[in-house]
Amino acid sequence: MDRQPQRHPDMEKLASLVEQTAIGMLTTLEPDGSLRSRPLVTVRLDSGGRLWFLTSISSPKVAEIDQHRQVNVSYADPKAQSFVSVSGTTQILRDRERIRELWTPEVEPWFPQGAEDPDLALLAVTIESAEYWDAPSRGMVRILGPGPTSEHAKVTPRPHA
Repeated sequence: MDRQPQRHPDMEKLASLVEQTAIGMLTTLEPDGSLRSRPLVTVRLDSGGRLWFLTSISSPKVAEIDQHRQVNVSYADPKAQSFVSVSGTTQILRDRERIRELWTPEVEPWFPQGAEDPDLALLAVTIESAEYWDAPSRGMVRILGPGPTSEHAKVTPRPHA
């Protein structure tokens, strides 16, 4: 994952946790009102507070996003005891140059035709709010209560100054 420098320390911590997990579960709203989650490889967290993914334009998630742009992306690393939940707004882009720029071998199993696949598109999630839990040196119990080694924070990216 390409992790760009963040403007604020709270976003820097969030970026480090997203980077260590890399695969997020994107949750969208289906037409019948039910929630649906699926894994996506995070290819970039840019300095503007956007998560970037590659996707198939023909994927059902794109149709779901067309109807409801609010999504959640969650990351979990149980061994490291770190967890992230991101809420944001989506955008689908068909920018071939940026697709080539963000292409990574980690997504090749899902896109065997490579960066030139005509069905390939970019999915950007602009982070509106996020929350993380990080208890690296203790067990899960640290997340449930305060402790000197556990961290919990709500993060709201700040607009450009």
